[in-house]
Amino acid sequence: MAEAEPVPEAALNATESNGTEALNATAKFVATPEGTALAYGSLVFMALLPIFFGALRSVTCSKSKNSADAPETITSRDAARFPIIASCTLFGLYLFFKVFSQEYINLLLSVYFFALGVLALSHTMSPAVSRIFPVSFPNKQYQLLFTQGSGESKEEIVNYEFDTKNLVCLLISSVVGVWYLLKKHWIANNLFGLAFALNGVELLHLNNVSTGCILLGGLFVYDVFWVFGTNVMVTVAKSFEAPIKLVFPQDLLEKGLEASNFAMLGLGDIVIPGIFIALLLRFDVSLKKNSRTYFYSSFLAYIFGLGLTIFVMHTFKHAQPALLYLVPACVGFPVIVALLKGELTEMFSYESSEEVLPASPRITSFPTVSGSPASLATSMETMATGSSPRHRHVQPTST
Repeated sequence: MAEAEPVPEAALNATESNGTEALNATAKFVATPEGTALAYGSLVFMALLPIFFGALRSVTCSKSKNSADAPETITSRDAARFPIIASCTLFGLYLFFKVFSQEYINLLLSVYFFALGVLALSHTMSPAVSRIFPVSFPNKQYQLLFTQGSGESKEEIVNYEFDTKNLVCLLISSVVGVWYLLKKHWIANNLFGLAFALNGVELLHLNNVSTGCILLGGLFVYDVFWVFGTNVMVTVAKSFEAPIKLVFPQDLLEKGLEASNFAMLGLGDIVIPGIFIALLLRFDVSLKKNSRTYFYSSFLAYIFGLGLTIFVMHTFKHAQPALLYLVPACVGFPVIVALLKGELTEMFSYESSEEVLPASPRITSFPTVSGSPASLATSMETMATGSSPRHRHVQPTST
């Protein structure tokens, strides 16, 4: 089974010779070949969805003139610091679970990720829901404003703009959130997980290919060290109950929707390669050749790397850090293609932030939450998972 990790990667956990051990199972379950194939095939398919659609939406997002929905830009400095921040966060969570009661920590996390998941899922389904409503639908505008202080010292804390369609999305997402909060059902977990992953790929933008290589290279070392070098990641993964992973039951054929022996894949192994693949799609668009060569080569490389991870896991019966295989594949394949096409220099000189985000701001103070539902969900996700070292203060705009 795949064992989820909290920040930001996942290790695929090996099956024992006599069966698969589920994290929440009290007895060992012997998975059938059909059940195992269905579980891992479903995980691979689910992992591809947010990467593919998130990358497409990142192109639209980068061209958007609405500053409230502007993406977070990650620079080379941010990328270099991120593995260190992730390591400190991981070890801090490890100490936290050792000192405090796991039950109360997970209760707090469940409530927080309920709110975060509702916002992320609402933003994910918003384009589809908007197309369903007729043009004559009375779409009223609303604003939720919280400020601190008074007079000239007044400071905005939350400036949340939304409309009637957003309220419908929030209502649907809230139903899923209550389902997850009360039942912790794996389908509700996956809906939130897919929403988090898609939002991450869409709204976290690398400014160039060199930054992507720095980020993926650093997290490559991070993943290998914390999986092979210590038990910290495995301990936190077993203790951390939140929709930061995709799961699929290996006993679905036997027990149906009430199945409980899961294969798992952490969202980090989707989002981290995904934002690099999305960058290459934007590079394809910038070439204006009506070709998506680099996007498709990196997308196929991701499939190859994830498949290789599962294969090695089952061959050696040992936990595998997925980025050990995903990083060389996702970086190596496009670089080889660029060498063959004579576009290597052009690829590494491409600046995503300069081409489509000329006014992307950077501040050093703690961010306030303002703008649309998309910006609110992204800001909360940033503070919750450390997914992006970049922060911004977006001024409210009319929609």
